[in-house]
Amino acid sequence: MTVPILLGISGSLRKDATNTKLMREAARLFGECTFNEADLRMPLYDGDLEAVEGVPEPTQVMAKQIAEADAVIISTPEYNKAPPGVLKNALDWVSRVEGRPWTGKPVAVMSAAAGRAGGERAQMILRACMVPFRPRILQGPEIHLAGSSKEFDENGRLTGEIYVRELTALMEALRAEIGR
Repeated sequence: MTVPILLGISGSLRKDATNTKLMREAARLFGECTFNEADLRMPLYDGDLEAVEGVPEPTQVMAKQIAEADAVIISTPEYNKAPPGVLKNALDWVSRVEGRPWTGKPVAVMSAAAGRAGGERAQMILRACMVPFRPRILQGPEIHLAGSSKEFDENGRLTGEIYVRELTALMEALRAEIGR
């Protein structure tokens, strides 16, 4: 069997973001794979800019990463009860690329947030935003990492047994979905 290619997308741009840590922990718990991370640093979507300059290079790179991946992990923070603009912007830009890279792609969605709900609303809204792309979004187990800044050790590893157990189960489900 070939080694699966896994793409990680963190909805946070911060260097030490807990969503990036969660995404990387998911990849580690997934097991053997080639793991790549997407870069969401793109201009704001603007139809006039697209008409003049075309789809920006960072968007083309991300679309290619999605197309080449066997599965995608998305970890989103919650900003004002929704996913961050940078994540939605990247999704909007990728929707403008030919070839529909998301179609049929297995996707695991998770969230980490400072609040007690762990980004539950952001995750729900993100799932709705992805419907037009027609990926195969896993329905669970759901990962809503609450009080996320306290849930990682100095090496970026999850410390809570329940979170490790549930994230492992989600990654096992993602691996199985690749095999479908």
